[in-house]
Amino acid sequence: MLFSPFFEEKLDLNALRELCFSGIPFEGGIRALCWKVLLNYLPLDQTMWDSFLKKQREGYSQFLKEMIIQPGIAKANLGLSREDVTMEDHPLNPSPESKWNNYFRDNEVLLQIDKDVRRLYPDMAFFQWPTDYPCQLILDPQNDYETLRCRVEQTTLKAQTVDRNRSGVTNVSSPGKALNLYPSNEYEVLPNGCEAHWEVVERILFIYAKLNPGIAYVQGMNEVVGPLYYTFATDPNDKWREHAEADTFFCFTNLMSENRDMFIKSLDDSQCGITYKMESVYSMLKEKDMELYIKLQEQNIKPQYFTFRWLTLLLSQEFLLPDVIRIWDTLFSDQDRFNFLILVCCAMLVLIRDQLLAGDFTINMRLLQDYPISDVHTILAKAKQLQDGS
Repeated sequence: MLFSPFFEEKLDLNALRELCFSGIPFEGGIRALCWKVLLNYLPLDQTMWDSFLKKQREGYSQFLKEMIIQPGIAKANLGLSREDVTMEDHPLNPSPESKWNNYFRDNEVLLQIDKDVRRLYPDMAFFQWPTDYPCQLILDPQNDYETLRCRVEQTTLKAQTVDRNRSGVTNVSSPGKALNLYPSNEYEVLPNGCEAHWEVVERILFIYAKLNPGIAYVQGMNEVVGPLYYTFATDPNDKWREHAEADTFFCFTNLMSENRDMFIKSLDDSQCGITYKMESVYSMLKEKDMELYIKLQEQNIKPQYFTFRWLTLLLSQEFLLPDVIRIWDTLFSDQDRFNFLILVCCAMLVLIRDQLLAGDFTINMRLLQDYPISDVHTILAKAKQLQDGS
């Protein structure tokens, strides 16, 4: 049987990786389960799963209480009571330790997250749909505190466009991603007691930003968490789907622990930063296809013009969601997933070499920023060839 490793109490990680590399079936929630193992969330010993998951999910509930509910209660209480502004803490207190100061700073992050998640996969209805398992901890009608939804609605600030594109290039929209094709890209807020999938993603990212102040939230993280959450929230197994939020949070955190250096501007030029990774794509291309490498160099097409988005977002904006998920099956199953991502990027270049060799700067930039091949199996096969040295 295809996924026989799951019949053993102790999973054979190498065997699982080998099976997943060629693509994971969705049926029976196999893909969601495999991703949780491959992203180092679920332990290899299946007998530990129940106790481990109980602990992790309780931990996530605690994060919600500490970072959303309690600050909301504090804000509601402070807002309702007419306290003397000479008290220890007040809205104009400039101290970094001020709870108000933290609250306003968090609001800036929240507004940016909110703006981004409302337009997550605008070509799909899924993220606008109500979840089958709204978070009761947050939506309990007995709760008298300020939710993230309230914070966004009540603030008078407008979400400004924060330009985090460090590559200095305006990207051409990918197929199916151009927001002007979908005029209603701002999602409607559902009635009280319901919450849409995008609101769950917003909460995951807000908690992540609070727990990781060194990186907080950077535009694009929503595109990384989106396919993870979609995969877990559409799991055919109710028992797993009910906990999609907590499981997504921990898998996203694990993935970001490997990938976060690419989001930190101060590390751009270090060996673990995005500049080094982008240049690695060209180094590999030089080794595999010198003629194409020289052509791109002659046209002064720098790797940051297109590989910035490919690498930081794990190709999630270059393909439709089902194809992104298929690419991620292979990426997650490779022991050195980010090196394999560089191979995939190199394969994408090699597969359109004839068009690139014939094109001028403008044509080639359009090809690279709006990649023409949609068959991801061809791309992955070519990346594997490159990996094997052929």
